[in-house]
Amino acid sequence: MKNPEIRVAEAIARLRPRRKVYGIAAALLPFAPDDSIAVEAFQKHLRATREAGLTNAVNMDTGYVDYLTEDERLQVLRWTREALVTEDTADADVTFIAGAYIEDLDGEVVSLYRRQMDQIIAHGGTPIIFQTARLHGQRYQEKIAVYREACRGYREVLAFELNPVFAPSGEIFDDETVRGLLEIPELKGLKHSSLDRLKELERLGLRDALRPDFRIYTGNDLGINMIEYGSDYLLGLATFAPDKFAERDHLWETGDAAYYALSDALQHLGNVAFRAPVPAYKHSAAIFLELIGKIPSDRAHPRNPTRPSWEAAILRDCATRLGYG
Repeated sequence: MKNPEIRVAEAIARLRPRRKVYGIAAALLPFAPDDSIAVEAFQKHLRATREAGLTNAVNMDTGYVDYLTEDERLQVLRWTREALVTEDTADADVTFIAGAYIEDLDGEVVSLYRRQMDQIIAHGGTPIIFQTARLHGQRYQEKIAVYREACRGYREVLAFELNPVFAPSGEIFDDETVRGLLEIPELKGLKHSSLDRLKELERLGLRDALRPDFRIYTGNDLGINMIEYGSDYLLGLATFAPDKFAERDHLWETGDAAYYALSDALQHLGNVAFRAPVPAYKHSAAIFLELIGKIPSDRAHPRNPTRPSWEAAILRDCATRLGYG
């Protein structure tokens, strides 16, 4: 274990002022008052996110991927493609990320992943591999072999490293596994969701030493300023306010001191929304987006944990701090 003072010094040395940040918002799947999926609102939110300057990610934890059936996940891909393809948009310009999730499917792991990834690519998306509990406890060589075979031949794939607090299928990899993943040429980035800043700084250091073009996407909704140290981001929090995240990113890139106040207001929202029980943040997202007029109801997926009746009051304060309404 390193001396804490040394680790802090290393963090300060890593600061990257004026860097251009690549931001991805994990899209909430909104519901109507009758508990049906609010498809039109979902598509409108995807378009607004893209217009703000962020990339969309669908069939993620924020989109209830673990509660959807395989057919529903395929439908989400169709809705996403329909939303992002217009008369003025070439197929090549349809860019979104989508989760390759196999936890509820039977079969051999690599084959299952590749089938999901083929569907995502056929709809114009880039796949991100969700972890599976079937690899928990396996040796790092076996995990790397699965990822290498799953990714083989694809142009671009991303991977997840997910704290189990978000989903029981998640795990934080050991360093040997991360080193092996960095050696897979088709794998272009890793979403790191340990919620541990020091662990993420270690990931950035390993990336810089072994493969500088590889992207580390912070998934730390409790530490969104990790972009200051070299992380990009793939955040559920970004779906609450994609326009504000895009504004924050621009302020950091241009060196505008207004960055700090906006970043603090967004982090306050993250601290409120991602408190325990963490999975209930999706209900917080629905409440927030309904409050600012972006979706038709504050309903979450029927199986998702919910927030208390007073949630709207504290989220209204968060919205006010961000300049909404």
